Formats: sequence, structure tokens, C-alpha cells
Amino acid sequence: MEFFLDAENVCFSYVNDAEEPPSRTEVLKDVTLRVKEGEFLAVLGHNGSGKSTLAKCFNAINLPDSGTVTVAGLRTDDEENLIPIRSNAGMVFQNPDNQIVATIVEEDVAFALENMGVEPSEIRRRVDEALRTVGMYEYRMHAPHKLSGGQKQRVAIAGILAMKPKCILLDEPTAMLDPKGRDEVMSTIKMLNREQGVTIVLITHYMEEAAQADRIVVIDGGETLLDGTPKSIFSQVETMKNIGLDVPQVTELCYRLKKAGYDLPGDIITEEECAQALFELLTKRGE
Repeated sequence: MEFFLDAENVCFSYVNDAEEPPSRTEVLKDVTLRVKEGEFLAVLGHNGSGKSTLAKCFNAINLPDSGTVTVAGLRTDDEENLIPIRSNAGMVFQNPDNQIVATIVEEDVAFALENMGVEPSEIRRRVDEALRTVGMYEYRMHAPHKLSGGQKQRVAIAGILAMKPKCILLDEPTAMLDPKGRDEVMSTIKMLNREQGVTIVLITHYMEEAAQADRIVVIDGGETLLDGTPKSIFSQVETMKNIGLDVPQVTELCYRLKKAGYDLPGDIITEEECAQALFELLTKRGE
């Protein structure tokens, strides 16, 4: 199996049955996207571009009008594959309150496992392991509604982890969080990818988060516009701005300085790279 996630020539439309005749809105237009096992992919696009719709195709929530989607070699249009697909590719949504169903943290993490008929002793082991992995074990007897947004999102991730997925699809998981909560969730995501080899697909509006991925795909108007490393994507500042997207703040700073005539690299995406480039520039000018 060369690719863990494989969408080939996928088209998808939403149908509004409330209208007469029913109206159809095309959201994905002949999209092909392949993700290798263990990869950390960030997906960018403005609201309505189709990025969340594509993620739901990989979780078999959406079935394409045409084209094929496979997850771990399993086609999503085969109903018998539904449970193994969702066991292999868990999904975390924007609002953790929509995923938390129990009144105690550990019971929430155990919920899906109980529905899957996992043995009680194995549930206990998996719940404890998942909560330790996301740093929430000490809160296992707490009420979820008393947790911070970042803690709730980590509990939601633990609930997915307990199912032992090889891939986690995250649909703007930090959109409703403060900076501290965003840092907590991103640290957890990177740890799962780098230490445990979990394939990550992160949909985000935060460019600094996307800059931490191995690869970025930009979707615009239901089509794949750009696909490459964070440096190659964010160096295309004008293209990003033309479709209504930003770049990391340090990339924007260096872009403006470069336009003003300062000799700076065009592919800076981290604060450390920016600080080093400015230091070298000032040192050179002081000679």
C-alpha cells in the first residue's frame, strides 16, 4: 500500500432537498490527493473552499459523486468497510463539546470502545494509555465541562487515540481555543506524529500551525491549487494573498522588507529563521 489516504478524481456536491427542484452545489471538483502513512499534512483554504468536505470524504462521512476514496486500502463506498475505515482514520472536529458525550473524562474516552465491544480490561488499558499520551490522565475523573478548551480538545483526541487509529483527521481543532490551548493541542499533534508515527491531516486557518507540517495542500474553489513543502508554499506570498489567504507573520515581515530592498531569503517561515536572517543582515550592514 503506497498511500494510506488516496482520493482520486473526487467530485462531491451538496444537495438541498428543501428546494423544488432540489438544488445541487458542487464543492469538490476532480480532486486528487494522496497521503503517505506517517505524513503530517496541513490543508489550507478559505471558508467554503472544500477542505472540510474533503476530510469528511476520508472518514466516509461524505461519499463522492464520482471518483474513488480509499483509506488503508479500503474503499469508502463499500458499506462493509465503514467501521474499519473509521477505526483507521479518526476525526476530531472544531468544537470539542460536540464530541464529548459523557459526564466523566475517562468515561468519554471509553465510549467508542464500549460500543465496539472491546473487553473491559482492554478498555481500561487503552483509556489510561490514551489519557497519558495527551497529558490528561490526572483529569480522568473530572467533569469535561469544567475543563479548558484546550483540555477538552485533548480529551477528544484521546477518545480517538483509544481506538488505535493509524491516522487522525483534524478539522480546525484549535479554531475555538486561546493561544495556550492552541499550543497544547499542536504539541499533542506533533508528538503523535513524530513519536508514534500517526498520520496527521490538519485543516487549519492558522498559518503558523501549517508551517509545522511536512507538507501543505492549498484548496481553492474545490480544486487543489498548491501542493508542496511549507517553505515552497509560503514563499508564494502573492499567490496566497490573491486567493485570500495569509502567510506566517515572519514570512510577511521578510517579504515586505525584501520588497523594500533588503537582502533577505524568500522562504523564511519560523521566528528562529527570521531572527537569524535579520541578525546576519544587520551584521553585514554594520561592517
